[in-house]
Amino acid sequence: MTDRTRLEALAGELWDAEQRRRPISPLTETEPDLTVVDAYAIQQINVDRKLAAGRVRLGSKVGLSAKAMQQLLGVDEPDFGALLDDMFVEEGDPVSMASMLQPRIEAEIGFVLDRDLVGPAVTTTAALRAIGGAMPALEIVDSRIADWKIKLVDTVADNASCGKLVLGGRITKLDHLDLRLVGMVLSRNGEVIDSGAGAAVLGNPARCVAWLANKFATFGDGLRAGDVVIPGALHRMVPVAAGETYRAEFAHLGAVTATFSD
Repeated sequence: MTDRTRLEALAGELWDAEQRRRPISPLTETEPDLTVVDAYAIQQINVDRKLAAGRVRLGSKVGLSAKAMQQLLGVDEPDFGALLDDMFVEEGDPVSMASMLQPRIEAEIGFVLDRDLVGPAVTTTAALRAIGGAMPALEIVDSRIADWKIKLVDTVADNASCGKLVLGGRITKLDHLDLRLVGMVLSRNGEVIDSGAGAAVLGNPARCVAWLANKFATFGDGLRAGDVVIPGALHRMVPVAAGETYRAEFAHLGAVTATFSD
């Protein structure tokens, strides 16, 4: 599919789903020939629409960086989406359920870049040198696709299923820190429900940053100093409900908490 008008129409369906909080059927059901290139074009149409309305891009997320998720969707690489300013929730503020459709939570190691990182040929080592520090992060993923019945093209078009993001209050330098071995325990209302470690995402979360910089290069773009990058979940997605409090505790990095309100 190369018809720009049709891509804009599909972007409009996702836009309306978000604004009206009414999920839609997968795009791949009606447009089975959609390609990943088409999907990124659809994503960018809606990102540009939000930027034109005054939103600010503060970084990017990497999704599908865990092998289990790649196998589930039949793909062999991650995807990415844009993190805009209205997606960030300050820790301690309630996360409003009213602004989302079908949210789920993921604990991740968040990064802030100290310098630009532009591909191609960015290595994990180069990514580690560019990262200014790591932070505990809780990503609240959301889907405009009904019942999360997504294929790769659906989630890419839907801005990689971005929702909200809560970052912890401390930035930790990576000196003497092996990101692969950073463990995490996730609890809900004080009860431990899951755990994971940095190695769950491409073997090393910094490798996800390198992948993202190289992927951006294919679009003629790059990562910039100050960007926030989240590299993917260390565990399975968990559905959330109003009144629940989630806390992710990371070795060496500290903890981050999110409470959901009506």
